[in-house]
Amino acid sequence: MIGLDTNVLVRYLVADDAAQADAVRDLLTAAREAGETAFVSLVVLSETYWVLRSVFGRPRADIVDALDSLLGVDVFQVEEADVVRLALESCRKGKGDFADYLIGHFHAAHRCRYTATFDRALGGAPGFTVL
Repeated sequence: MIGLDTNVLVRYLVADDAAQADAVRDLLTAAREAGETAFVSLVVLSETYWVLRSVFGRPRADIVDALDSLLGVDVFQVEEADVVRLALESCRKGKGDFADYLIGHFHAAHRCRYTATFDRALGGAPGFTVL
């Protein structure tokens, strides 16, 4: 297994630099042929969402769809994939950011009763208590 940094995942999704996008495709092809997977951590997913939104100005729905598509690509092993699916679905429907929902669903998966927050956008969201 190989680990992917945020900049590699962004190049895969955006392909804004042809040489780097080619290098990522070559890396993933080699990994697949070797029977390896490319590990995508929760931190990398959170950073990727932020980069796509803040730097590239991508619409929220497009980013959620792009991250969701990673879950169906055989070469990627996404950390806590079930938690990520839930967070993406919450992000589609709610007012909070992806990272907020990822935190909340991760906490729930680890048996937290709720996630305490000051973020008013999460008011009424399942699993969150606004202080």
